Amino acid sequence: MIASRPVLCLALAAVAACRASEIPVERRYPAGSPFRAQYRVVDGTRLRMIDTGSGTAVVFIHGFAASLYSWRKTLPPVLGAGYRVIAFDNRGFGFSDKPSPAVGGEKLYTNAAYARLVVALLDSLHLSSVVLVGHSMGGAIAAEVALRYPDRVRGLVLIDAAGFGVRWPAALAVGRLPGAGDAAAALRNRWSTEQVLRSTYADPSKVTEEDVDQYYAPVAEPGYRRALRGVLRQFRFDTLVGRLRAVAAPTLVIWGGADRWIPVGDGTRLVTELPRGAFTVLPGVGHAAAEEDPDDVNRLLVSFLKEGLPRVPENLAWSTPSSHSSLFNSRSIRPTPRRSGS
Repeated sequence: MIASRPVLCLALAAVAACRASEIPVERRYPAGSPFRAQYRVVDGTRLRMIDTGSGTAVVFIHGFAASLYSWRKTLPPVLGAGYRVIAFDNRGFGFSDKPSPAVGGEKLYTNAAYARLVVALLDSLHLSSVVLVGHSMGGAIAAEVALRYPDRVRGLVLIDAAGFGVRWPAALAVGRLPGAGDAAAALRNRWSTEQVLRSTYADPSKVTEEDVDQYYAPVAEPGYRRALRGVLRQFRFDTLVGRLRAVAAPTLVIWGGADRWIPVGDGTRLVTELPRGAFTVLPGVGHAAAEEDPDDVNRLLVSFLKEGLPRVPENLAWSTPSSHSSLFNSRSIRPTPRRSGS
């Protein structure tokens, strides 16, 4: 096994050398959508973001190796429901800055560093409290913010959230191995990008060429490889175990029943630790639930924003105190009927 590691790393490096051209700037999301990208320097990092609408602010935090493109099917319905939507390319991802993993002795890709970045963004926008929506790694970050800065989080939505560990695809698992620092370069080709993206869907045929183009677009960015390596080495995907009882915010947990990255059992463990949580499983849906099953995710999300936690759980676990905050009342949320064979 030890002897095979150099061979594997060389093979990945060879694949990395075969790179396709990226899509032109004018095609990068949110081009072709109602939204406009803007830039804001936050905590020393230049972030690419979308910020539009009025009312209660809802901040979307994407997952590992993703970008605000992953919320393309979620932002319009939430905006249309009367909320201010804010989504951004996180530090090291998309078209935001990708600094060195350590600057002045400070590590920039740790869980705590990402939580501070989110709060710094809220400060820069003069937002005292918001609803956080996080997917995968973004879910772990959102929960970290709720734990460290409880007064800043009015509500929390965790979609296939990390925090209890991740089942890494082979290419990413290799990138986390000691001595395999350059293995992260294997993701700098379109084929690997497509394979990783397809693994986040229960039905990979739903992944379009446009999706692959948009996910692949940031790989030519300066610092992409060092940022990816920094995240793989510094970020912990298992830091929520035993800590979630301290989350004060009402929390909706949504999980793809066919998630191959983070099994639904982790969602069960997560929600049973939450003092104010509700859990919904979407059958036949993979890790990228908001992209693969946007209708159900959007319905659940908007219902949560408007009505609060469901009194009767759809699938499994829930617990709630006798009183709710003024923002979140308690009513049931009904599942969307599914067609046979879907």
